[in-house]
Amino acid sequence: MLKWKVGDVTVSRLVELEAPIPGGGPQSLLPDAYPDQLSDMPWLKPHFVNDNDELLLSIHALLVEVGDRRLIVDTCIGNDKPRNNDLMNNMQTSFLQDLEAAGWTRESVDTVLCTHLHVDHVGWNTMLQDGKWVPTFPNARYLIGRKEFDHWQAEGGEPLGDGPILADSVQPVIDAGLAEMVEMDHQICPEIRLRPTTGHTPGHVSVMIESRGERAIITGDCIHHPCQLAQTHWASSFDTNTDKSTETRRMLVDELADQPVLIIGTHFAGPTAGYLKRDGDSVRLDV
Repeated sequence: MLKWKVGDVTVSRLVELEAPIPGGGPQSLLPDAYPDQLSDMPWLKPHFVNDNDELLLSIHALLVEVGDRRLIVDTCIGNDKPRNNDLMNNMQTSFLQDLEAAGWTRESVDTVLCTHLHVDHVGWNTMLQDGKWVPTFPNARYLIGRKEFDHWQAEGGEPLGDGPILADSVQPVIDAGLAEMVEMDHQICPEIRLRPTTGHTPGHVSVMIESRGERAIITGDCIHHPCQLAQTHWASSFDTNTDKSTETRRMLVDELADQPVLIIGTHFAGPTAGYLKRDGDSVRLDV
């Protein structure tokens, strides 16, 4: 399991699913990421692009520890969920067993944060028990972005048409009294705060970590793949506002290039994290 130290904060990656996907074309996650374009960024291989010029992606949760606090950022897809996507429908994975193997019990988690409410970021908020969706982490406060929730509720509760996401993965924690609606700049604890990084969704946030002079950012989906650091205008086909998502990426690249800020990608394949370095007229993720 990959782990990083940011001062007194430890961040660990818990993988649910890893897969290569084609780049380029209207059916791709990144329609502009054609193989000939990717080949202009040789630093992407071997970690982020394979020998078939496919994009390597990971769906994982990030386990954040500081003091006696245990926070999970984004809870992947989840088991048993009815989804309108063959890859994600009715999944059966060892996620909870892997969580325990990492030394975390469901009861030990005190905070759950979803950077946004897409299908692969909320799934393990709940689990199926006796035919009913119940909170997976019974002692946790679930931090849900107020703007994000209001947007998708108004849209019918099925972000991207992937299934009844709010109904099976958000509403049950609200009904259990475990949810806390928060603003986009919410301070979770002295070391951890939210930062608005909108465009992918209207209420999308990233997570800023700062401890003992060290800093990191957990991206969420404002950046799906490291190639978007060099090509900030390569918007995701799932972005609700591509102009805004491009603006967000450009702002982050301008801010983070050559700075000692660890970038931890929510969908970056292993090694998943690195530092943004200027490379001539462009940038690369140095891992």
